Amino acid sequence: MTWYHAHAVARRGDLARILIWGMLGLLTLAFFRVQVLGSYRYRLASEGNRLRPIPIPAARGLITDRNGRVLAENVPGYAVGLIAASSDSLRAALGRMARTAPLVKLDSATIEATIRRFRRRPYEPVVLTRDAPFELISWLEERRMLFPGLVIQAEPKRRYPYGSVTAHLIGYVDQVNERELASTKFAGAQVGTLVGRDGLERQYDDGLRGEDGRRYVEVDARGRTVPSGAVGSGLAPKQGTTVQTSIDIDLQEFVAGNFPAGSRGAVMAMDPRSGQVLAIYSSPSYDPNAFIGGIDPQLWNSLRRSDAHPLIDRAIQARYPPASPWKLAIAAMAIRRGIVNLDSRMPIPCRGGLQMYNRYFRCWKQDGHGDVTLAEAIQFSCDVYFYQLGLKLDLNNVLQDGVSLGFRERSGIDLPNEIQSSYPPSTAYFNQRYGPRGWTRGGATLNLAIGQGENAQTLANMMRFFAMLANGSGTAPVPSLVSKTSGDIRSLGIDDSSLVGLRKALQNVVEGGTASRSRIADLQIGGKTGTAQNSHGPDHGWFIGFAPVDSPHVVVGAIIEFAEHGSAVAPLVTRIIARHLLGPGADRGLDFQFTLPADSAPEPIPTIQPDTAVITPPIGGPRE
Repeated sequence: MTWYHAHAVARRGDLARILIWGMLGLLTLAFFRVQVLGSYRYRLASEGNRLRPIPIPAARGLITDRNGRVLAENVPGYAVGLIAASSDSLRAALGRMARTAPLVKLDSATIEATIRRFRRRPYEPVVLTRDAPFELISWLEERRMLFPGLVIQAEPKRRYPYGSVTAHLIGYVDQVNERELASTKFAGAQVGTLVGRDGLERQYDDGLRGEDGRRYVEVDARGRTVPSGAVGSGLAPKQGTTVQTSIDIDLQEFVAGNFPAGSRGAVMAMDPRSGQVLAIYSSPSYDPNAFIGGIDPQLWNSLRRSDAHPLIDRAIQARYPPASPWKLAIAAMAIRRGIVNLDSRMPIPCRGGLQMYNRYFRCWKQDGHGDVTLAEAIQFSCDVYFYQLGLKLDLNNVLQDGVSLGFRERSGIDLPNEIQSSYPPSTAYFNQRYGPRGWTRGGATLNLAIGQGENAQTLANMMRFFAMLANGSGTAPVPSLVSKTSGDIRSLGIDDSSLVGLRKALQNVVEGGTASRSRIADLQIGGKTGTAQNSHGPDHGWFIGFAPVDSPHVVVGAIIEFAEHGSAVAPLVTRIIARHLLGPGADRGLDFQFTLPADSAPEPIPTIQPDTAVITPPIGGPRE
C-alpha cells in the first residue's frame, strides 16, 4: 500500500506540473500575441485616445470666365473651434468665451445649437466660426490658457471678386447640414464641409468641392489640447477642379453697369450657334460675400422678405407673358403649316381693333396699321393681323405647336432651380381651370396670338426660341455656361427662305419699326419689342435682338419690370450687342435713358411665383 500510495502521489505531482507549465505556456503565448503581434493595433487604440482628428477643409476649385479671369476664388481665413471632454465642459467654455470675448457673438440659442452639434460628434472639434477676423484670432491667442480646448487653424475662405455683378450666376457656399450628410446628394462631405447653395457653385459642386484632409492634435485625459501642437501623420487636402465658364466678365460688367438703376428684370446674352451664354444678369442683386462664414440673420431675413425678391434669378426663375416677341412663334407656326407666307395679308385691315362677338380686341395703335403683310405686321407689331392669324391657325394647333417648340419646358441651361415655362397643353386646361362655359375659344386664341393670356415664359426659354430664328438652320442648342448641356435640339421646321424673311422683318423692326430709336448705324440688328400686361402696375417691357442679321453671332434679351413698353428696353439690348461685337465705346453715340414711371410702386411681382405665373386673359393688346 505504501508503494502504491507513493506512486499515486508522484503521478498527481507530474500532472500538476504539466498543468502548471501548460498554463504558463498559454499565458506566454497570450502575452506574446498581445505585446508583440497585437502591439500595432493597441498602439493605434492608445493613440486614438490621445489624438483627436482635425479636418482640414480643401480649397474649392476656382470658377473663371472664358478668358481665365477668376469669378470665384479662395483667400486665407481662420476657423475657431473647441475640443471638449463632455457637453458640460463645452458649455462652461462657451459661457466663459461669451462673457470675456467681445468679438464672439454667442447667445443662448447659439450655445445650445453648438452643444447639439458636439453631442452628435463628441470626438471632433466643434467649429464656432469659419470666418474669424484677425482681431479675434489675436485676442484668443493671447488668452489661450482660458480656453484649453481651443483650436485655431488657417482655412481657405471663398471670395467673389465681382460681388453682386455675378451673384445669381455664381451663387454662394455654406456648410453642409446634418440632414444633407445623411443623404447621397453630397457624397463624401463631412461636418463643416462647404457646399454650393446656388448658381454654378451648386451646379458643379461635386467637382469644385475637392477632398478634405486631416491632421491630429494631442489631448490629455480631460480632453484638453496639449501645447505640443500637431502630431501624428495626417492627410493633405486636395483642391477641387477649376470650372471655366463661357461668360465674358467684361460684357457681364457692362450689362450690370448699364442696367437701369433701381429697376427689376434680367438680361441674357448668348451665342446662338453654340448655345454658350456670354452674360446673364438679374436685378436687383445681392453681395454673396456677405454669406461667407454664415450670413447675419437680420440681413438674410431682409433679403428673403424684400418685395423686390433679390434672391430670385429673374432670367430663369421668373415667368412673364412673352408679349409681342411671341408673335414670331405664331408666324413660324403658320408658315410651317402653309397657312401664310411673309407677303400674306389678312381679310380685315387693322383699324385699331377687331370686334369678336360682344368683345372688342384693341391694337396697340389706336388709329390702326391698315392693310399689312406678315412681314409688315412683324415690323410694326400689328395686333389685329395676329388676332386673325391666330384664328386661322386654330386654338388646337396653336397649343400643339407651342408645346412642340418647347414653350412648356425649361430652357435646359446648366443652372439649378430653373422653373418650367407655363403654357396650356390642350383645351382641357381651360375647361379644368374655368369650366366648360367659363371661357371662349375665340378669346383664348386671340390673347395667345399676341403673347398674352395663359402663357408665361422665362427669359432663358425665350432666348432659346430666338436662337432658332437667328440660326440659319432654324435650330437651337441648349444654353450652356460650362459644358455642352445634353438635351434635344429644338427646330422651327420652316424653310431657309422663310427664315431669311423673318430675320429681315426683325431687322426692319429696329431700322424703321417699333425699336427704331435703338438703331446703331454700324450694325444690322434684328429684334422684337414687347409689352407684357401686368395687372399689379405698369406693364413690363421686352426686347430680344440679334446681330449681324445675315449671320448672327449673338442674341441678347432683356425683360424690365414696369418699363411700360418694349421700345424703352430696346436701346439697352442694342447697346449690349454693340459692346460685344464692336468693342468698348461702340455704344457711345446711342442715347439711352431709362426711368421707372412715377406711379410704378414696387409691388411684388406675381409672375415670379410658380403658382401665380398664369395671368388672367386681358382684353386687347398693350402698347408697344
